[in-house]
Amino acid sequence: MNTLEALRHSTAHVLASAIRELYPKARLAIGPSIDEGFYYDFDNLDISENDLPKIEKKMQEIISNKLDFKKSSKTYQEAKKLLKDEPYKIELLEELKKNKETITFYQNGSFMDLCAGPHIKNTSDIKAFKLLRLAGAYWKGDSKNKMLTRIYGTSFQSKKELDDYLKLREEAEKRDHRKLGVQLDLYEFKEESPGSPFFYPKGTVIYNALKDFMAREYRKRGYQEVITPLLYDKSLWEKSGHWKHFKDDMFILNIDNKEFALKPMNCPSHVLIYSSRLRSYKDLPLRIADFAPLHRNELRGVLGGLTRVRKFSQDDAHIFCTEEQIEQEVTNVIDFINYIYKDVFKFEYSVELSTKPEKAMGEAKLWNKAEAILKNILEKKKIKFRINPGEGAFYGPKIDLHIKDAIGRSHQLATVQLDFQMPSSFNITYEGSDGKKHTPIMIHRAIFGSIERFIGILIEHYSGNMPLWLNPVQVKLLTFTDRNRKYAEKILNELVDSDLRVELDDRNETVNKKVFDAQAQKTNYIVTVGDKEEKANTLAVRSRDGKVKFGVKPDDFIKQLQKEIKEKA
Repeated sequence: MNTLEALRHSTAHVLASAIRELYPKARLAIGPSIDEGFYYDFDNLDISENDLPKIEKKMQEIISNKLDFKKSSKTYQEAKKLLKDEPYKIELLEELKKNKETITFYQNGSFMDLCAGPHIKNTSDIKAFKLLRLAGAYWKGDSKNKMLTRIYGTSFQSKKELDDYLKLREEAEKRDHRKLGVQLDLYEFKEESPGSPFFYPKGTVIYNALKDFMAREYRKRGYQEVITPLLYDKSLWEKSGHWKHFKDDMFILNIDNKEFALKPMNCPSHVLIYSSRLRSYKDLPLRIADFAPLHRNELRGVLGGLTRVRKFSQDDAHIFCTEEQIEQEVTNVIDFINYIYKDVFKFEYSVELSTKPEKAMGEAKLWNKAEAILKNILEKKKIKFRINPGEGAFYGPKIDLHIKDAIGRSHQLATVQLDFQMPSSFNITYEGSDGKKHTPIMIHRAIFGSIERFIGILIEHYSGNMPLWLNPVQVKLLTFTDRNRKYAEKILNELVDSDLRVELDDRNETVNKKVFDAQAQKTNYIVTVGDKEEKANTLAVRSRDGKVKFGVKPDDFIKQLQKEIKEKA
């Protein structure tokens, strides 16, 4: 644990001690540090966000007392006596006993908590903190357990760092795709299907634009798109390893007295396509792409807008190749990713090599071989990367890419996974140039990743101001008066015939009101037509930066937009 993590973990302890003083009947659960701060879970705590300032005030009193964090070891019996009124801590204590782990406590003032630490030296080292929000959280993340009250907060080593963070958080809230998605009429979630977005017509435009763009890129690179079923017999998942390693995240159904599951991943279905006929080394590499809907049984408590859903689609593909072809194919995928993220979306990214997890299928020597191959490819391409130990897929190591959005937040998106295991499990082969049977290698890869999640990230990255090629409404056409309607309809038809997405606003409202409404909908271009434009057969064109050009010829405007779309500016 680094210094910042220790600071935040210590602030969580101060929070717990403040709750203990203010709400003596509350029961303590856990309070770890997390990426952006910390949280602490409590039972029997009935509060609202209006109570957070009062809790902060009590925390500041505790901090001002300059209390040391003192560590002590306890026997099981001593610990049990200290925790007699804390059922959640007792449960954690029993786990420590079972695993024969050391039992340690940390104390600040009169408050003592079961904790492995580490902590900072003194409460006075907490220079800047803020409680952020409340949430519900199941004990141990299991929906079968009781819902607890979770208080989120953050702390920093200086007030400036905290202020900068809060400004960034405020900006992030303005960009929140969950709010903008509704405001822009893109999509919504319904209680009737939790975690499954309903894309409305405008949201579907963005979805299809991304999918169609990727499909065109596939054709340039020798991928073959397929459509595969969503529901498969349990036996397929047993063979692929998902039943053993991923079952808890799958939706399982009983059909004809047999167990089936909705697919959470496409890989086994692509193996079935590969095995549909005899393959030769001349058929390889075989690149299969699929946009099939996937379903994962995410806990309801962790669902969050488009970034954590139960139903989604990926720009998913699997490459079957010989061992000699691995380096070239992985290199091609990395170049493909670089084109999408750097050239098209102008994202910067960092790279991780994720290695064998604790629960994995296959022989260690094949894992070592796969990890060495990926490491060698990254080094050959002179790509900086860091090792992410134990975070590979259960069937193979992977290269993960993390992009940074417009306000500096990191998102893990693209992945390239090298799999020696699944082809062996399914016993698929190809006939080599030597006339013998060989086992192909499988490369799993996604670039957008979940299309739903990618859309959520794009909405926030662009603050809803989508680039022209993605925007559902590229042009808003406004009339000055009713007598300009016929000319406006003529321009509308010319734009639509040029494959542009246009809406006509001919309401009996002022032009200023119409412009304001069009800007609220994040339209790329606002075109106004009045008597002057009609007489000259021209347009008045307002761009997003507020600049207006008069006397624009319709043909020139159409060519400008088509060029902008083609270049994905």
